[in-house]
Amino acid sequence: MQRAATCPRCGATLHSRKPNSIARTWALVLAAFVFYIPANVLPITHTTSLGAVQSDTIMSGVIYFIHSGSWPVALVIFIASIFVPILKLLILTGLLISVQRRSQWRPVDRTRLYGLTEAIGRWSMLDIYVVTILVALVHLGALANIEAGAGAIFFAAVVVITMLAAENFDPRLIWDGTENSNDGAT
Repeated sequence: MQRAATCPRCGATLHSRKPNSIARTWALVLAAFVFYIPANVLPITHTTSLGAVQSDTIMSGVIYFIHSGSWPVALVIFIASIFVPILKLLILTGLLISVQRRSQWRPVDRTRLYGLTEAIGRWSMLDIYVVTILVALVHLGALANIEAGAGAIFFAAVVVITMLAAENFDPRLIWDGTENSNDGAT
């Protein structure tokens, strides 16, 4: 049985190059940026309680938990739903720009940033799972009801698209700039 080849720099299993990696990743990152705005502006839930309807965005939920004294819950929601998605988009954008400029700046750190982005991708689905559970469990007719808002759909799209963008990015492109810089002497 043949053993898979590994990268001498990071130890990862080697695989074929991802064709059109930069173009596909840019398309996905730009789409995620577009969906990020309505994901945070539109309501993620509509709660009906004793006939009164309240619509909440992600940030209004964070503010609610802060005012009710639940700082840890507010912090988790803020980090998982607002900070992590924008951080992933900014990291992917920075990686794409650095690769296109054939940057030689700290390739090990950029590779680690890519690995971090890929690893934390699915944790952003936490909000969608919570909304799904609430929608499924709270159906008490006129007493209380929770429905998913349009913001939930856009937020799920941002999470899935950023996961796809990280998957489409070829981290070996980070190292291409460093290897080809020595070839220009001839």
